[in-house]
Amino acid sequence: MEYDVVVVGAGPAGSMAAKYAAKAGARVLMIEEHETIGLPVQCAGLISTRAFEGCELETLNKHAIRGAHIHAPSGRVLSVDGKRTMAYVVDRSELDRAMALEALKSGVASLVKTRFSGLRREGTKLLVTAISHGEPIEIQTSVLIGADGLQSTVGRLAGLDRVQSVLTCAQAEVYTDIVNPDFVELYVGQDVAPSFFAWAIPTQWGTVRIGLCSSERSMELLNSLLGRISPRSAASLVRFSAGAIPIGPPACTVTDGILIVGDAAGQVKPTSGGGIYPGTLCAKIAGTVAGQAVTQGDTSKSALKEYDRQWRSEVGRELVTGLRIRDGLNKLSDDELDYVIEALDDEKMLDIISRYGDMDHPSIVLRKLLFSTKAPRLLKLIKPMIKLRIAKTNQ
Repeated sequence: MEYDVVVVGAGPAGSMAAKYAAKAGARVLMIEEHETIGLPVQCAGLISTRAFEGCELETLNKHAIRGAHIHAPSGRVLSVDGKRTMAYVVDRSELDRAMALEALKSGVASLVKTRFSGLRREGTKLLVTAISHGEPIEIQTSVLIGADGLQSTVGRLAGLDRVQSVLTCAQAEVYTDIVNPDFVELYVGQDVAPSFFAWAIPTQWGTVRIGLCSSERSMELLNSLLGRISPRSAASLVRFSAGAIPIGPPACTVTDGILIVGDAAGQVKPTSGGGIYPGTLCAKIAGTVAGQAVTQGDTSKSALKEYDRQWRSEVGRELVTGLRIRDGLNKLSDDELDYVIEALDDEKMLDIISRYGDMDHPSIVLRKLLFSTKAPRLLKLIKPMIKLRIAKTNQ
């Protein structure tokens, strides 16, 4: 079996990379270890409008979200109304399968229940080994794209560095009363989700996805959160999922004949944990560069490094800034978080958030807030972030 490009993983990043490699003229095979693309689900399913557009799907069942209620440790609630559709709630399994289908329509071949197991070099070619439906197979290829998630076997065998850190996540989809179907509920604080936040996301199916990401005790914290939000939720469970979020990309995402993309490359927003927008954007670049490298007969690291350069040019600064924002927020005590939320609960500040709030580019609204007339009060609260010179980073 021989292909120009082999993509490991059929999530959004893998499907998009495969699609764009095929569009660049390459013969592409995409392999997925699970027997059904899109399962198991390991995502809250809340994506920005920009992320949805980037998925390049004509139709998909989705539920519009216009704002968020942010719950401070003290119980104070900050209501942020975008006054327009800011995000969509989707069924991630449906999204993944739809994107894989688009890849197939572009000429990509695929194998499911096929687990990547190894590789070896044969001159300028790679011999990929896998277990497909219990049987060993070999695939010769010029370029291997690892879209195989956080624990990327492709990245490890290629000798590429790991992501900088990992947060664990747990989520339960439950049937419960939905008070604000157009708003998500966000919860912060050391007792709720250390190092990140928790959420309650309404869906169009009359359920709520309640979950969190944290540096510790995710399952214990989720049980506590379920009791806090909806005492009846433990008896009305529709779906449970668990996973992890990679934070911070490695220093390099390519080597000879091999590149990694999506979660495998840490292309995830550190402020929200969302990976679809940066992952699919980077995957388009990955697929295009891989396809062109095959066409030009040069799949060396120096040729593929164009991918690394381009994706960092597109989203690298925002990911770095997001890391700084996340590090700064992690240094705030619950009392300081309360004070930040109180400072933001101001007509002018909320207007800035409403006008400039952007799930994919949080640095934009942060800079606007810092330069507002209310900034002195806000600056007093977020010294850790200011020391990291976020404002200067985005000038």
